[in-house]
Amino acid sequence: MAERPKMSEQDPKKRVKNFNEVALGYTKEQAIAEAKRCIKCKNPTCIAGCPVEIDIPAFIALIADGDIEGAIRKLKEKNSLPAICGRVCPQEDQCEKVCVLAPKRDSSGLAKKDPIAIGRLERFAADYEIQQLLSKPAATVPAGRQENRGSVSEPRLSVSGSPSKVAIVGSGPAGLTCAADLAKMGYQVTVFESLHETGGVLTYGIPEFRLPKKIVNFEVDGVRKLGVQVMTNVLVGRTITFDELKEEGFKAVFVGSGAGLPQFMGIPGEDLNGVYSANEFLVRINLMKAYLFPEYLTPVKAGKKVAVVGGGNVAMDSARCALRLGADEVTVIYRRSEAEMPARDEEIEHAKEEGIKFRLLTDPIRLIGDNTVPAGRQDWVKQVECLKMELGEPDASGRRRPVPIKGTEFKLDIDVLVMAIGNRPNPLVPSALKGLKTEKWGGVVVNEDGQTSIPYIFAGGDIVTGAATVIEAMGAGKKAARAIDKFLSK
Repeated sequence: MAERPKMSEQDPKKRVKNFNEVALGYTKEQAIAEAKRCIKCKNPTCIAGCPVEIDIPAFIALIADGDIEGAIRKLKEKNSLPAICGRVCPQEDQCEKVCVLAPKRDSSGLAKKDPIAIGRLERFAADYEIQQLLSKPAATVPAGRQENRGSVSEPRLSVSGSPSKVAIVGSGPAGLTCAADLAKMGYQVTVFESLHETGGVLTYGIPEFRLPKKIVNFEVDGVRKLGVQVMTNVLVGRTITFDELKEEGFKAVFVGSGAGLPQFMGIPGEDLNGVYSANEFLVRINLMKAYLFPEYLTPVKAGKKVAVVGGGNVAMDSARCALRLGADEVTVIYRRSEAEMPARDEEIEHAKEEGIKFRLLTDPIRLIGDNTVPAGRQDWVKQVECLKMELGEPDASGRRRPVPIKGTEFKLDIDVLVMAIGNRPNPLVPSALKGLKTEKWGGVVVNEDGQTSIPYIFAGGDIVTGAATVIEAMGAGKKAARAIDKFLSK
């Protein structure tokens, strides 16, 4: 069997100087060759590994036959954001993990070949469509192309005879997926976004070099072409209340406002200048274009010696952004070993290639400021004091618990520190709903269909689970769309 093609990438020495996309995608020849590696197993396990239920064997077979347009149509029957998923979905832990060809030992003890590169094929098909559309004169591109529309049902009519209205709070992956699926079912859908740009975490959280914003904008436009109205600069619960939404005829609401409340460690010195939450750091860079200063007048202190605390994708994004902003040395501090890091292997490898250092089994215990600044002015962070750790018994997460080693304190010189240890749901939207049940940590309580304690309110994504993956949020949006349809059809 042929080997899985390697996707071309920017050279590490060059890419650390720009914010252009690192991974460059498959060529058509590579994609067809990879699709032909699929063995068309009788009982494909990959579909069950996909949170948005894509018919993976079918779209891969179409690529193998050279029918790329057919492949994108097949993808969009279930997934309205394929160019995004092909870039940021952790396929290695989902559909590719359960591929029949995934590395595992067979009865002879021999390891099988690599799984089919499902994510890369999805990205290829989506990018192919984008390039085809962009290559045509604007006047010849038909609005609402069939491949963007999917299979749209007849309008779901209310008692008045007009399409039933559904409101979506948040234009992130959960909200966009729920909106697209409901539009395909025939509902009149309006998405309310509190920021001035759409995309939620796709726009403010994920850097340009991993997910170009032109890709996000294209996918959002595809959702609009389904008939979805998108309204920005509207904070539901403040700009417009939930009662006002009901008065305007919305029969159901899906809340997908994400997890935008940053967490800190509670250690001394976190209030020093030069200490960012990853949320603020990435929002300034991604949404507010600080990396293009002074073209965009958004300040951000880049720092020359930067420490990033955390081991997830957000930590890798923050570290790699700091490097591109001109840092001489970037260090990721993580209290467990690399085996426990939640970041994708690909992101860790890219960070290493770019020269980012890793201080593993290390935990910050104090931030130290520069006491030489004039009286009355806030100190700037100058050092982080750390303690070495060792791994003990597994904790509630299933990972081995980090245990401090006494007497191993040491200090690192820094001038910027980014806390990337997770986010909690933003309380603004839930606090606007009286009677809404929430968890102690802020997550909205829902049943298996995504329905909250207020029957017409549904929720999904990070506001329910806490910070998770884009594809998991999309899966929650898809499930909620079906539940809303069932609720409104009674």
